[in-house]
Amino acid sequence: QVQLVESGGGLVQAGASLRLSCAVSGRTFSTYTMGWFRLAPGKQREFVATINWSDGRTTYLNALKGRFTISRDYAENTVNLQMNSLKPEDTAVYYCGATSQPGFLSSRNYDYWGQGTQVTVSS
Repeated sequence: QVQLVESGGGLVQAGASLRLSCAVSGRTFSTYTMGWFRLAPGKQREFVATINWSDGRTTYLNALKGRFTISRDYAENTVNLQMNSLKPEDTAVYYCGATSQPGFLSSRNYDYWGQGTQVTVSS
């Protein structure tokens, strides 16, 4: 059974940092792209960042470059999202997903999802 389990969310003040983690299990993801998306109230799910599990290539939402960093840890079987200089507009539920398809910027192409973790940034 494939499982993606996010953790690390919380309530922080603007300017703080958080590190989200997505623990993956149930199959080999070596041919998958792992992605982080977020869903804020009243908005559509938004692409945040992706990483190719095999070669480590990354993509980011342009507006988040320099503040967010995605990485994977083979030993722990996790995909992580380091978020620095957080802003109130970063408030959202953050989801981890996995896709075997080339269109990894679209959430519709994802095969597996975690349950999400809430990030709230106060001003």
